[in-house]
Amino acid sequence: MAENAASSLPVVDLRAYLSGDPAAKRGVLATLLRSLEEWGFLVLDGHGLDAASVAATFARTQALFALPHGSKAACAVPESLGNRGYVGFGGEKALGAKVSDLKEFWHVGQELVPATREDAYLPNVWPGEETLPGFRAHMLGIYTQFEELAATVLHAIEEALGVERDHFASMIVEGNSVLRLIHYPPLPGDAPAGALRAAAHEDINLITLLVEGTSGGLELLRSDGTWMPVSSLAGQVIVNVGDMLQRATNGRLRSTTHRVSNPREVTSARFSMPFFVHPRPSVRLEPLVSPGQSARFASITAGDFLTERLTAIRTPEKLPRP
Repeated sequence: MAENAASSLPVVDLRAYLSGDPAAKRGVLATLLRSLEEWGFLVLDGHGLDAASVAATFARTQALFALPHGSKAACAVPESLGNRGYVGFGGEKALGAKVSDLKEFWHVGQELVPATREDAYLPNVWPGEETLPGFRAHMLGIYTQFEELAATVLHAIEEALGVERDHFASMIVEGNSVLRLIHYPPLPGDAPAGALRAAAHEDINLITLLVEGTSGGLELLRSDGTWMPVSSLAGQVIVNVGDMLQRATNGRLRSTTHRVSNPREVTSARFSMPFFVHPRPSVRLEPLVSPGQSARFASITAGDFLTERLTAIRTPEKLPRP
């Protein structure tokens, strides 16, 4: 498989995985497993996300964050721990960080179709149709595309690890996955010392899917303690392992520390839209233990693990709005 020259991460083509060619599939699975064990990150080609839909999502995201602060703040849902609607600038702090991240964001979650899920998920909050026509319909459409891609990637991970089909993919059916629309505004002049667009952290979820941002800044922490820039070319998707999948594989797949560094040009804004792939809250994260191995992680439900982590990273202290 090819290497991404910009990031030094392996690139795999999902079309080869889905082609029906056994040799091509074996090559994809070997590279995927090696990359997720070594780096916790992977770059995908041939993922099937519609390029026009992705471009339209960025355009609608920019329109969303251009709304007056009051219009956005009216869509905040504090009781959901930020899992639905708007979270204002400075509303999140990485676990262990001293200052809040320099960003604002909006979450789109699972729609409440099955009645059995109503006790688990609060409703999505949407800007008025008169304010952003077609926003809700578009975001639910791209959400579905991300969900379908997530299932395909999890099936590939299952095959690469040699576990039964749907071991991981079944966890995300009606799951608590979140599309996060992020605005990193130009750097405020009064930002606290050491504040970053996104401080060093590990993702909470199973996997994250990330299309290219509007500018660079994503970096992962190498094992030698240095930071490596990570980028994807237009039309590629970055995949990274989250803490839930690290637990569920007993640490075989790495949840790697990463961050979004500040740009040299302080007047530059950045938009990004990671899709955080989560199980249903009731799913138990049981480590896969090989014969002779001990479990490195205790069993816990995905809902309990998520609540613990979100409680730790949400902060009531807000930075001044940029």
